[in-house]
Amino acid sequence: MCEITLPTVWILGGPGSGKGTLCDKIVAKYGFTHISTGDLLRDEVNTGSERGQELVKIMKEGALVPTSVVMELLNEKIKSKVATSKGFLIDGYPREKKQGEEFETAIKPVDMVLYLESKDETMVERLLKRAETSGRSDDNMETIKKRLQTFHDNNDPIIEAYKSKVVIISAEQSAEAVFAEAEKKLDTLVA
Repeated sequence: MCEITLPTVWILGGPGSGKGTLCDKIVAKYGFTHISTGDLLRDEVNTGSERGQELVKIMKEGALVPTSVVMELLNEKIKSKVATSKGFLIDGYPREKKQGEEFETAIKPVDMVLYLESKDETMVERLLKRAETSGRSDDNMETIKKRLQTFHDNNDPIIEAYKSKVVIISAEQSAEAVFAEAEKKLDTLVA
């Protein structure tokens, strides 16, 4: 991997907490490259490859995809964008502490972690609303419950391990208010 000096920010939060919406706003203002691990995985599934077929099984269970697969996909994507980006937003990654450690070893230390904190009820409501138009197979009540449980089991250790870099933002407020809080922190990172 080539030397990456660009700012790298992990965007964490449960499913439906507004990570994608926040990333869109950050990309528009700061010119960062938004890399959603969920999108990377879904894109791989859509190729119909053997790796993609294995991912389908894992994702239907609401379980975590092996770190090695996610790291391969992240590495490929970052390498392809490093020359044209002003920074990287890694959306929905790491999903567990070990993944964070591997990211920092294989790619670079994270500069900031933006954590969108939200109540389960809010996330479920948003995901069910999104399901009306998304066509995503994982936007159903049974899978949502599994995804939330997996998130809760794995997120706290990440927040604890990276607490010196974590910025907690309430995702219960409007998307504009969430972005305003994120801007204050990002402005110090890119200054």
